Amino acid sequence: MSIVPSFTPPAAAAARAETRARARMGTAVADFFLADDDRLDDQTRATVARVLADAVGALDLAIRRHAARLLGRAGPDDAAERLLRLRDDVTRRLSRPGLLPPELVEEMIARVRQDAIAAALPVAVAGPDEPSLVVRLAAVPDAVVAAAATALLTAENRRQDEGGASGELPAELHHRLAWLVAASLHEMAGHDPAVGRALAEATARSIAAHDEGDRLDAVAMRLAIAIDARGEELPELLADALGDRRLALFVAVLARALGFDHPQGRALVIEPDDERLWLALRALALDRPAIARIALALADADPRRDIEAFADRLDEVAAVSPDAARAALAGLTLPTDFRAAIRALGAA
Repeated sequence: MSIVPSFTPPAAAAARAETRARARMGTAVADFFLADDDRLDDQTRATVARVLADAVGALDLAIRRHAARLLGRAGPDDAAERLLRLRDDVTRRLSRPGLLPPELVEEMIARVRQDAIAAALPVAVAGPDEPSLVVRLAAVPDAVVAAAATALLTAENRRQDEGGASGELPAELHHRLAWLVAASLHEMAGHDPAVGRALAEATARSIAAHDEGDRLDAVAMRLAIAIDARGEELPELLADALGDRRLALFVAVLARALGFDHPQGRALVIEPDDERLWLALRALALDRPAIARIALALADADPRRDIEAFADRLDEVAAVSPDAARAALAGLTLPTDFRAAIRALGAA
């Protein structure tokens, strides 16, 4: 059975075209007024699009194959074959305005920026024969730290191999994207009830198999907790993480020491002009040379950072007392949902 698109009456087609034209013009006007610093650069936009396509593609393949297997078990009906032969682009369908959760796109943009900065960080190991920080940690006598470091190496390799696979998404976002993929496949299959039931079961299976604890950021956070660096250990560990180009670990150590969650720590690091990063380093009592070293490494990796402007302010940053810095950042230690509720009340 082929699925033939229904004819669109001329009046409806004209109304739809007008709505689309208005939406495009509204987007163009909003984009015109965006500052260059607030606009996604072409490289980031292209990488986010690829990451999204990879995540959707991985879910599409897994859900479609298992649903087809279930349909094949149910009887000789050709629904399974039709489902496998669907050729429409699920990513294109889900990229229509208003379909993807903003939180999902935010997560992907943050991940792409974190990975781009990490890849561009200057390597600063002690010598050519010096093993990397995480390799050294994997060999320490402390079994908990060694296991966590080994897990981080594994997570890094998996992330490089899988690229934007959906396994790198937090659980809630993975669940929402999985159901959107299933709904898109259901629509492409003509809303067949039997296909819908098979897609629902296949999607539930994908969701049950997802383990957000395997994500690189989650594994880095577990390593930071295992190390539990304090006081004088922090400056060297943070600098070594950057020198090792392990930005996820740098973020995790920073977040752990301050009582933040990983996404909150990441937000401080990936934004080029976020004053909270320097407050965070002062809250940990890092001195002027340590802050300068971190600022220089990040500026080398992220061309959006103005290192000369920061150098002019370095004395001012170093003069902030750790107590004052901790007080300024106290709100960030609250749970994410709590902070969101506070913002919502403030906006109302």
